[in-house]
Amino acid sequence: MVPIGVVVRSGYDSTEMDPRPASFPSGLRAPGTTDAPFEAVLDVVDLPPGMLRRVTRGEMDVLLAHTPAGIVATDDRCPHMSAPLSIGELDGCVVACPLHEGRFDLSTGETVQMPTTGGLDADGTYHPTWSPGGRDAKVDPPGKKAEARRLTRVRRLRYYPVRIADGRIQVALPRF
Repeated sequence: MVPIGVVVRSGYDSTEMDPRPASFPSGLRAPGTTDAPFEAVLDVVDLPPGMLRRVTRGEMDVLLAHTPAGIVATDDRCPHMSAPLSIGELDGCVVACPLHEGRFDLSTGETVQMPTTGGLDADGTYHPTWSPGGRDAKVDPPGKKAEARRLTRVRRLRYYPVRIADGRIQVALPRF
């Protein structure tokens, strides 16, 4: 049985690999984590390869993902409209949002596929609405909602530093 908030991706190569923190672009480090203390958030055995988990500390929800690149910690919210990524799907290093089908690379912080609602990417380039294959074309009637979708920016992911100690995943969490 798979616990709620944990997605096992079929076809994922879950051969034994040593749990290790994944590297991430230094410019995408979450604010407030430079001098933040590391906090044990989960036993390593509770995050096998190919799985997603949410851990909550106060009002902060953090996504832990065990990818082929290592263990990643980022906000458990889609960088588009804040849906919980922990109930999405993990395919290698790419997590899919359950709300608007956006896909995000956990190893780079970049958008792999813009959400169906379109909008601005992190660099400010506009992407129109789109429909998944096999579905009717999405109609986007003019008005405030269409303008809001057009101006919504999909940001890059931000990362919390991770380390593994004594069989526990530790994450540097800011104290705001």
